[in-house]
Amino acid sequence: MDSLEELKQQLLGFARERDWEQFQSPKNLTMAICGEVGELAECFQWLTESQSKNLDPEQRRRVADEVADVQLYLILLAARLDMDIIAEAQRKLKQNARKYPVELSRGKASKYTDL
Repeated sequence: MDSLEELKQQLLGFARERDWEQFQSPKNLTMAICGEVGELAECFQWLTESQSKNLDPEQRRRVADEVADVQLYLILLAARLDMDIIAEAQRKLKQNARKYPVELSRGKASKYTDL
């Protein structure tokens, strides 16, 4: 698969074949994303900082599965809302660049309101 658009079309087809579109409202997809993010967080819940950076192969596979689940639901949510997920991400990155100018934010984890 070469593009996000191809992945989106494959995902929409997957849902259509199973008649799942009826369940995939923006509300339900958002709730599903929250659940998957919780499962992703669970993969790291009791790890140290060092362990979280050095996952064993099984841990890495579980994390990859949850990252993929979150991504797939985000793609579906954007599709259901007729949003171009790439354009929205680019727009938000530009907005963040304005909120977090390098000269004020470099090396700091502060929120933009506290810079």
